[in-house]
Amino acid sequence: MNYQQNYEKWVSDPRLPEGCRRELAAIRDDEKEKEYRFGGELEFGTAGMRGIIGCGMNMMNCFTVMRATQGLAEYLKTLPEEDRARGVVISYDTRRNSRKFAEKAAAVLAKNGIKAYLFDDVHPVPMLSYAVRYLHTIAGIMITASHNPKEYNGYKVYGEDGAQMSPEATAIVVKFISAIGDYLSVSGDEKSPLVLPVPKETDETYIQELSKLTLSEEAVEKCGKDLKLVYTPVHGSGYVPVMTILKKLGINVSVVEEQTTKDTEFSTVKVPNPEFKETLSMGIDLANRIRADVVFGTDPDSDRLGVAVKDDKGEFTALSGNQVGVLLLDYILTRLREENALPANAAVVKSFVSTGMARAVCEEFGVALFETPVGFKFIGEKIKEWEKDSSHTFVFGFEESCGYLRGTHARDKDAVVASMLCAEMVCYYTYIGKTVWGRLQELYQKYGFVLDKNISIQYAGLNAMKEMNAAVDALKTVKAEKFGDLAVEAVRDYSKDVRIAADGTRTALGIPVCNCVYYELAGGSFICVRPSGTEPKLKIYYSIRAADEAAAEQKMSAAKSDVEKLLSELK
Repeated sequence: MNYQQNYEKWVSDPRLPEGCRRELAAIRDDEKEKEYRFGGELEFGTAGMRGIIGCGMNMMNCFTVMRATQGLAEYLKTLPEEDRARGVVISYDTRRNSRKFAEKAAAVLAKNGIKAYLFDDVHPVPMLSYAVRYLHTIAGIMITASHNPKEYNGYKVYGEDGAQMSPEATAIVVKFISAIGDYLSVSGDEKSPLVLPVPKETDETYIQELSKLTLSEEAVEKCGKDLKLVYTPVHGSGYVPVMTILKKLGINVSVVEEQTTKDTEFSTVKVPNPEFKETLSMGIDLANRIRADVVFGTDPDSDRLGVAVKDDKGEFTALSGNQVGVLLLDYILTRLREENALPANAAVVKSFVSTGMARAVCEEFGVALFETPVGFKFIGEKIKEWEKDSSHTFVFGFEESCGYLRGTHARDKDAVVASMLCAEMVCYYTYIGKTVWGRLQELYQKYGFVLDKNISIQYAGLNAMKEMNAAVDALKTVKAEKFGDLAVEAVRDYSKDVRIAADGTRTALGIPVCNCVYYELAGGSFICVRPSGTEPKLKIYYSIRAADEAAAEQKMSAAKSDVEKLLSELK
């Protein structure tokens, strides 16, 4: 059926709630809006599904949530009974309808005879990941749209290891979902005894697990009470767990009170993304007033941590995810080595779009570095692999998008443990007479300056994903020899699992495939182009190595100009 037929079918269906009927009636004369809502279906991929909240097949609503959950239930029913009987744990953040969507998901599972543990209040992604492992459930569901604008919500599925569901299992779930043509046919049982509360001790044991990961107890004891740290949960789910772990450490914390409310509109920020300095602005204002040392901010589902520190002029600078990642990497490895606790087979994992500086740090410490596609589930898969074969010991993983993990209590980004580690790191450098900013400059002096930037090109409409993939595919047809004055030494085509050197030599990459083009440039720089898996954005990553910041900016500008010109020519 076309979008008009789909629209009319929904509007005329007697099962449609009156509120939805009024919402759809209001767009009867808006062909563009009708086409967006009914011209396609909300895609369920390896990162789950994410979309604008509203009535329609291509929107986030109770019907799309229940349909997805029914597909998951059908998959779980193919598993052995003893696995299915372990149930599913469900969490949610502070977004519009998050609690309602979580309840609907629990009801659908219960209707299918599957036990559902439902958190009684908002809990972040890492606690959902932990709960899957702690409760030994067969799967987990997280209702969140992460850092997206307020109009969005989303649905993530986790496997029994606490990582987001594998591509193989996701493909089976998608087949079951696609077989459900009648969106309004799925029902649930909200009063079922199979819908259970998550045991209270789950939260307590999570905090206990994080406490085991502390690295600088003496420094925290000496400096924590005098440290002035400002924290903002940006209206999200991080408030309780982040404050709990920081207070347990004895860190002196001031919160941005206006941003502790569970505001579904995130009314104090443009977007609730702590990657942006603007999102931390209220925290920085408070920090300036009370003369604080550092500012932390977490996103709605508290898997991302934004950090601002004082530079050598005493002004707050928002660090990038790459900078925080390298600082934490250096801090963790330094402390483990100082305590003679660095495993001989220690390993670090990062996404391949994250800063190239990590390799130099790992080489300094003799630690193996592994790269994965974007998506923390791939880091979780490496942890799972090493637990089975004992070939490596996981010590740290990170992505440039402000996502970090130490420990194996969870298998996704964890802004709670990252907050603990960053607070410790500030105390540690204070204890030895340094600053975090000063340590970052030392790293640049030691390993060379690296300028990392992420540029996004916005797409729109039903064909956004197709158009973004077409742009990446077009790049593969062109032999690029240089960007600016940086020669292309090799091209990685991740969709074909191949690295092609400048001399034509081809070698396998050996990691999961994804549609992405990665240019290895002279001097250890790189440029990578990929479509986002969660937003209609074509992402271009630049990691430029140079003698200093000015030289890096110059090289970046020239390379960026060439990339934009090439993309324009390929349209």
